[in-house]
Amino acid sequence: MSASKSTRKKKNKAKSAFPLKGVLVVVLGLVLILAVILKSSLFRDYPVEGKKQMLAISAGDTYSGFIDRLAKEGHVSFPILLKVYQRFIIHDTMKAGVYEVRDGMSIRQVLEMISNSENAQMNRILVIEGTTFKQLIDTLKKDDLVTKEVVNLPTDQLLKELNIPFNHPEGLFAPNTYFFAKGETDRKILTDLYQRQMKSLDQAWEKRASDLPYQNKYEALIMASIIEKETSLDSELQQVSGVFIRRLKIGMRLQTDPTVIYGMGENYKGNITRQDLRTPTPYNTYTMAGLPPTPIALPSKKAIEAAMHPDNSQNLYFVATGNGGHKFSSSLQDHNRAVQEYLSVLRSKNKE
Repeated sequence: MSASKSTRKKKNKAKSAFPLKGVLVVVLGLVLILAVILKSSLFRDYPVEGKKQMLAISAGDTYSGFIDRLAKEGHVSFPILLKVYQRFIIHDTMKAGVYEVRDGMSIRQVLEMISNSENAQMNRILVIEGTTFKQLIDTLKKDDLVTKEVVNLPTDQLLKELNIPFNHPEGLFAPNTYFFAKGETDRKILTDLYQRQMKSLDQAWEKRASDLPYQNKYEALIMASIIEKETSLDSELQQVSGVFIRRLKIGMRLQTDPTVIYGMGENYKGNITRQDLRTPTPYNTYTMAGLPPTPIALPSKKAIEAAMHPDNSQNLYFVATGNGGHKFSSSLQDHNRAVQEYLSVLRSKNKE
């Protein structure tokens, strides 16, 4: 073989070696990048304060929202990778419950843990202020971690089973966030919520202001439920209470929309018409004087206390501002002006 041919062979071997090395470098680079991505996402330690902490998952929570929250708080990178992993590997949905997360657990392990309710240590029951008894019962019915004993009974029989001496269940159960053992019975949960509400009512009744227009503490509970439905601002609770209590004292109708809605029941489709306001029901405070026969929702402890301690103003009216909160007035003239201001705000928003 000539020297020139030998040289060409060596050059060809060298040329073929360079692409191979290049491919290896690229592959190694990609592997390293993938390792970094996995380390900062799936295999990153879940943030735990101390050796362990409890993680509460509510009914209706989603993996997407959970992952987005972790990313927003800076606890995980590449959230899209977690979502892909959940969709194609875990498949299942998050299960409500309270889970124990130990120090050193990876985010992947946590994602997998919360897909199985058998891993839950406790059950989180969320009862929102202003929701109705029916909504509470529906929540318990849908909760797989609650043992069903009474929720499927007719209401009168349910109250009898729970030894509750009332004919109507509305307003009798305290809204809040509760933690119960996994598998706890609906009987135990409802009894606990009832006892908490009665304790709040008894304590507030003992410390109530003088000269209230209630014949008994049940009427105060009715008022508390109306207050709860009229405002979501704690700062307005006593003002709303004052308006309605002054109306009761002077024999003025309460004229509050939430009572009308409650009286409409399943007929309420999201809007109240003038005809609805004119149609008598036991709960229509536009057509009847005084309080409705029962509460219209589950009032919070703050609403109960507000029903016992109205403000000291002379206000008899209030209307939404359109920008959050309400405008309170002592005269019909001022109220009508506030109504026009509210309508003006609505018109401006509709033009946007």
